[in-house]
Amino acid sequence: MAYFPFFMDLEGREGLIVGGGAVALRKLQKLLPFGPRLTVAAPELLEEIQALPGLTLLRRAFDPAMLEGKFFVIAATGSREENRKIAALCRERGILVNAADSKEDCGFLFPALVKQGDLTVGISTAGTSPSAAAWVKRRAAGQLPEDFGDMLAYLASLRPLVKARVPEKRRAAVFSRLFSACLEGGFPLEEAALAAVLEEAALAAVLEEAAAGKVYLVGAGCGAADLITLRGLRLLERCGAVVYDDLLDRRLLEAVPESAEALYVGKRRGRRSMDQEAINALLISKAREGKTVVRLKGGDPFVFGRGGEEALALQAAGIRWEYVPGVTSAVAVPGWAGIPATHRGVSRSFHVAAAHTADSPDGLPEGLENLARLPGTLLFLMGLSQLEELARRLMAAGLPKSTPAAVVSGENAPRPMAVRGTLEDIAEKARKAGTEAPAVIVVGGTAGMDLRA
Repeated sequence: MAYFPFFMDLEGREGLIVGGGAVALRKLQKLLPFGPRLTVAAPELLEEIQALPGLTLLRRAFDPAMLEGKFFVIAATGSREENRKIAALCRERGILVNAADSKEDCGFLFPALVKQGDLTVGISTAGTSPSAAAWVKRRAAGQLPEDFGDMLAYLASLRPLVKARVPEKRRAAVFSRLFSACLEGGFPLEEAALAAVLEEAALAAVLEEAAAGKVYLVGAGCGAADLITLRGLRLLERCGAVVYDDLLDRRLLEAVPESAEALYVGKRRGRRSMDQEAINALLISKAREGKTVVRLKGGDPFVFGRGGEEALALQAAGIRWEYVPGVTSAVAVPGWAGIPATHRGVSRSFHVAAAHTADSPDGLPEGLENLARLPGTLLFLMGLSQLEELARRLMAAGLPKSTPAAVVSGENAPRPMAVRGTLEDIAEKARKAGTEAPAVIVVGGTAGMDLRA
């Protein structure tokens, strides 16, 4: 089971390290930058330990009396049996304990650390693979600018100014803007740049008092979190509320400020969910609170995402709104499986349709026969439950039973997979493979292609 990474203030806390060898030295070197008051007890101590500043050194074996007043203990004696005895005493007295090389006796584990100034990144594999933790540490450290810690110190120096000049509900957005400015252009910021950010915040505060907020209909793309557009990500980082759907990589929510509301309104077939009118009302309500609202949708808001309905509701309520496109699943999901929407010599057009509708007797889209007569690739969304009837109707409309067909559940599905066949057998193959929604159905020559490396 994974360990929850509590971050704790150790400044002035009493700690005991039992052991004077290399393991104890490594633990000390990790702890000292965080300011605890440390006692080291062992009959013999490495010279490197003796040279460390601020330690209380006891050159003798462990005595239970040493535990008195201690907040945490590190048992690193070199003897597994001795470490376990010390750990048991600590547990009896409610003292946090780490026993070297004995995970089951630990009340806490030491993470791999990346530290720059006030930034501390703790990495843990719950003791399963220290090598993996070290690998992640190297990767994380390599992503940080060398002066990241100094930048944090500079940003901290700006906090009193921001608190004095910016209303509380705007501060999170201002701090985010200042961080981005420093990251992109260096620091310290020129006076004009700093003044511009503060003036922008002051103007935004005035506008919020005078008018409702604004809603951004943002497409999250399809699948991984990094498929969202830069514009969509920046809006997430500065929003006051995010109203999000089901088919999303939840890592996107990590970009949302902690001060922002995160409101789930996902819809899935067969589940009780918020109806569209209630979602529209929620968007209007949050905007009227003066918030910048991100309506985050999988794929693209205007491709079977009901973005148009939400836009009309916002217009009718007098709420400002803006559309931010995303990569539609109609193209991205088949592409993930190596199936292009178009390909020279195979398909010069593609046509996207919903394969499930409440407006026809059999639930299939009206005009299906007309679609079957079109050249190019047919892409059907929301139709896995209709697949057998869809294939039958397309063949009845004149498409040969040998027409290539595929069903693709992309990266955002519970079980990503691609099933290929023909109109005659694709329903049976998808059923045997256990394909689950959401899935895109592809019909036409490109459905038989696989461009994956």
